[in-house]
Amino acid sequence: MATAAPEKTEDQMTNEGDESPSATKESRKPATLSIRRSTAALSAVIVALVVALAVAGGMLWSAKSDLRNRDAKSSDDQHAEQVATDYAIGASNIDYKDADAWLLRLKAGTTPELANKFDATGPKLQELLIPLQWTSSAAPIEAAIASETGGIYVVNVFLNVTSTSAQTPSGAQTTVTYNVTVDRNNDWKITDVGGMDGALPGK
Repeated sequence: MATAAPEKTEDQMTNEGDESPSATKESRKPATLSIRRSTAALSAVIVALVVALAVAGGMLWSAKSDLRNRDAKSSDDQHAEQVATDYAIGASNIDYKDADAWLLRLKAGTTPELANKFDATGPKLQELLIPLQWTSSAAPIEAAIASETGGIYVVNVFLNVTSTSAQTPSGAQTTVTYNVTVDRNNDWKITDVGGMDGALPGK
């Protein structure tokens, strides 16, 4: 004969009631809150990393831009110095027997305005060279940028000039300084020349 199951007491029924679904959810709330806090912390770390990468990227771009600008300036400076040096050497290489070729070198690479000035003064310069049988050659010593404003360069060119003439057939040496103005904005044309008198007779 089967034995009847003992009846549950009131306390037992109360204890079972405490294990309701709502009570289970209550026990899980701390874990959910912990997960939410971890997610927030991870998001903050990600945001910080993104900001740091953006700042680092901006600094890198700025540094590269500065290097490009510095390299471009250095290249322009060197080009201006070379243009001025080449011109000064050409202007100082003189042979009275071929004064026309020298006049062409004076106008080489210059603006039309400066070339016209040399056309006007060329005959007078030739009158100095031919009677003296003047010859000269030049070697560069140094070129340096004196100033630069908006792409206009003033370059000092120092030359060692060796000359001969009817008066000094054995030759003489002198240091000549040219002041050559070069315009980067006008295809590196020469707009002005100073100091040329130092390479000519009687100076």
